[in-house]
Formats: sequence, structure tokens, C-alpha cells
Amino acid sequence: MYSGCLTDIQGVAAGHYTDSENKTGCTVVIIKDGAVAGVDVRGSAPGTRETDLLRPVNLVEKAHAFVLSGGSAFGLAAADGVMRWLEERGIGLDTGYARVPIVPAAVLYDLGTGSAAVRPDAHAGYAACENVAHAPLAQGPFGAGTGATVGKAAGMAYVGRGGFGTASVTLPGGVIVAAGFAVNAFGDIYDHTSGIKIAGMRGGSVYEAILAHGTQDFSGQNTTIGIVGTNAVLTKEQANKLAAMGQDGIAMCIRPAHTMYDGDTVFGFATGEMQGDFHAILAAAAEVSARAIAAAVREADA
Repeated sequence: MYSGCLTDIQGVAAGHYTDSENKTGCTVVIIKDGAVAGVDVRGSAPGTRETDLLRPVNLVEKAHAFVLSGGSAFGLAAADGVMRWLEERGIGLDTGYARVPIVPAAVLYDLGTGSAAVRPDAHAGYAACENVAHAPLAQGPFGAGTGATVGKAAGMAYVGRGGFGTASVTLPGGVIVAAGFAVNAFGDIYDHTSGIKIAGMRGGSVYEAILAHGTQDFSGQNTTIGIVGTNAVLTKEQANKLAAMGQDGIAMCIRPAHTMYDGDTVFGFATGEMQGDFHAILAAAAEVSARAIAAAVREADA
């Protein structure tokens, strides 16, 4: 079984808010001193906040926290609670008049799993911050993965369980690359090393269902969202490339990936503690992302 967590990177803490009754939640990753950050959006139905800020040509270099949330676009409100928690502790970009926490966020659609009327809000985001620790995060139906499902081409009666997963690797010289993903994909999930399906549509595969019957309209009702980080020194452009390699991890495991029905979004960050081989870091980013995705559905089944 793969192991490791985003919190293996020094200075990174993370926590979940889980509403098991209403099948939703959110996950927050906090870097107190900030980290150079980037983003990559591949799905065609994204729900995001502060992604433009992370483009290489734009001003702000560092993010102080990231939020992954259920609740569809409503769940973006969880970032408000994270901002309040950070501001209370003096964490943020010093603008002269206030410290403004930079908190990029992405959401997935879980409104059809539990109560569509209950979504993560500012209170949920604040509560996730209160739960942060430098210990490994719980995997499976927790945080942003609480109400996640996978393999939806034949309808909700045939879906498999999604969830939240995390993984890390340490490269020669001590560079750590780690990932955390909430998996709520339209497609099926495969082990990227064996090619064996490990979660998804029951009684068949998404591809078989599409070829035989087409698809139902699942517009905006899916999405895999994640965070890939390292303790290496990276530029903002390289942090964006790191996030792009996280999308490769999605493509290694999820079939089909990046559909019109998904809003696949990956954040990348670098805390800048040590120098490392950028090519090795990128290769590791795809690998740990795939491992995290596999862990999410395996732990959800468990």
C-alpha cells in the first residue's frame, strides 16, 4: 500500500471538515509562511477561486492555504472561513492596511449524494482549519471526498465510491514531492501500475456504457481536484508546471479523464527549502498524484 502525505513537507499542515450525515465536507492545506504556487485546470466544468492569481504573469507569488471542497460552487464559501482563520493569526500578504491571506480553492459536485441543501460554508472552512495538524490526513470518505462518487455513465444507481487520498515520495537528496486528491470522477479508476480497475461503475465500465448507450447528462456533477507540493525551490512558472504534472496523474488513473462533465483542477506549490532536480520532481508529481487517487478510492471502499 502506498503511503505518505502532504504534511510530510515541513511547514505544511492540513485538516478536514467532514459532515458524514449530509455527505459533504472540505479539506484545507495551510502553509503558514506561504509557498510559491501554480494551478492547472483541464476539466471543462471547473469551480474555482483565485486561479487567475496563480498564473505566471500575475503579481502575487505565494499562497498561504488551499481549499478543496464539496458543495459545487456553493462550497467556494469555505475559503472565506479559511481566510478569517488565517487573518486572526496574522497570516497573509501585507498590503500596508491589512494582511490578506491568499487562498486558492476548487470544488467538486456532491449535491446528489447526501443533502443538496447542505454545503460547506465559511463555518466549515474555519472548522477544517481548527482541525489542522502536521500528522497524516485521514483517507477515504473524509473532507472534500466525503460525498464523492466515481463511474457515472450509467447513472447514480451504478456509481462507485470516491474519496480523499494522499501520498508522498522522497527523492535522493531529500526533496519531497507529495499530493492530496479528492476523487469524484465521471470515469472509472484504475491502478496505474497494473491497469486493473479498482473503482467505478458497477456492472461494467464507463467506456462500455458510453459505446453502448451514450451518456446521461452529468454536466458539472463530477470533478477530481487536488494539490501537489514539494519542499524544493521552484519559480512560479515551475509551480504551474508541477500542477500540470498532477493532471498527468489523473490521466494515468481515471478513464476517461478531463471530460466535459469534469472540472479537474490541480494546484501546485513549493516551499523552497532545498534545491532539486526539476525533471525528477515533475516525474514524481505525476506518480504521487496517481498514488493519491488510487488511495482515495481504496480507502473509501475499506
